[in-house]
Amino acid sequence: MQRSTKVAWLFPGQGSQVVGMGRDLAETSDAARRVFERADAALGEPLTKLCFDGPMEELTLTANTQPAIVTVSMAIVAALRERMPDLALPMFAAGHSLGEYSALAAAGALELEDAVRICRLRGAAMQASVPPGEGAMAAVMGLDGPVVAQICAEEAHDEIVSLANYNAPGQVVIAGHAAAVARVSAVVGKRQGKAIPLKVSAPFHCALMRPARERLAPEVERIPVRPLAFPVIANVDAEPNADPARVKELLLRQIDGAVLWTATIERMAAEGVTHALELGPGKVLAGLGKRIAKSIKVLSVSDAVGLGAVSSFLEG
Repeated sequence: MQRSTKVAWLFPGQGSQVVGMGRDLAETSDAARRVFERADAALGEPLTKLCFDGPMEELTLTANTQPAIVTVSMAIVAALRERMPDLALPMFAAGHSLGEYSALAAAGALELEDAVRICRLRGAAMQASVPPGEGAMAAVMGLDGPVVAQICAEEAHDEIVSLANYNAPGQVVIAGHAAAVARVSAVVGKRQGKAIPLKVSAPFHCALMRPARERLAPEVERIPVRPLAFPVIANVDAEPNADPARVKELLLRQIDGAVLWTATIERMAAEGVTHALELGPGKVLAGLGKRIAKSIKVLSVSDAVGLGAVSSFLEG
């Protein structure tokens, strides 16, 4: 199938979930409905009902959120392909954190069933790595990554605190021991920055996730990885990867490694990408994209209305 030289697909991560996500797609697209049915069968429980009806407290549990967001993203991809059978494949795809699994599934490297099962295990492993209350994450605004990294080094005091997400210029996320995150946040405030605590169940993408990586490794090793229809830019090095043999290593490194999202979008812009589709719930990645590379237009596609706008967007 033909590949575009100007279009990228982006897949959101945890935090984008909302009750009702995917419902109208399942009601209007046979292909999307089949994705939800396959995910339910793979997990042996009605994930679809949780996506459509909640409750939000249950949907937000990490072990539920992760397979749910992947399922909704893949339902959107299926509905898009059903609606536009001649749609060219993207030049690149990338997913923010959890979204990397969606990107790999969209590229054909992972079967949907394997993706949702491993994401259920990933969520549970990350949740179990740090006792409740011992870890924390905070968004840091107004200071660049190197400055925040230096503050983390100075305020660690034999604890762990580091940059977890490089989201956009002047917007990063830190993760680590709760006390260390609080110390860094206090210094950030004194330096005219702003630190906002995040409501998360664990400190993702830092060294405290090493037990999760070790726990997940044998599960990831069991997953078959197929050839990629297009390169996926990996979170941990912001480099396009089309080699199936590297997929497992990159996914495992991602668990306790930082998400290099700014560099990912910059790489796309440098390679000539001009349009991107955010395929999943929410509009977080569209917002970040505007701050990173104004040369790339981003359309958020989370429902049937968004699907209807794709054709004219790509022609513009």
